[in-house]
Amino acid sequence: MKNKVEDFLYEQESYLIRGACFDVWKEFKGMFKESIIDRALTIALESKGLMVESQKRIDVYFKDKKVGTYVPDKIVNHNILIELKSKPFIVKQDIEQFWKYLKGSEYKLGFLINFSPTELQIKRIVYDKVRSA
Repeated sequence: MKNKVEDFLYEQESYLIRGACFDVWKEFKGMFKESIIDRALTIALESKGLMVESQKRIDVYFKDKKVGTYVPDKIVNHNILIELKSKPFIVKQDIEQFWKYLKGSEYKLGFLINFSPTELQIKRIVYDKVRSA
């Protein structure tokens, strides 16, 4: 019997996102630049029944004041951020930057995904601070 994690945030969507990433990885590996991977991933996500918004502008707030705009690569089903990379590996600064994007937005879950030349790296990052409406 499979162990079920209690309160796993967007479990079904997370599973489908990972599957779409592996579909693209099997086809392209890390051979192409980010823009090609981006378009292929949109097709893969939509083929799994997910709604995808690309390059949507998101306001970033500090102490309830708008301080800027963040443009993530994708938003899935109105609630999950996806940031894509196509480089040799994800570095600590990439993770820290993505964490700040989550913190500065209304989103609680994001995926930092790197289609490197040698491996597919998927970081599922949950920002669980309770936010006021």
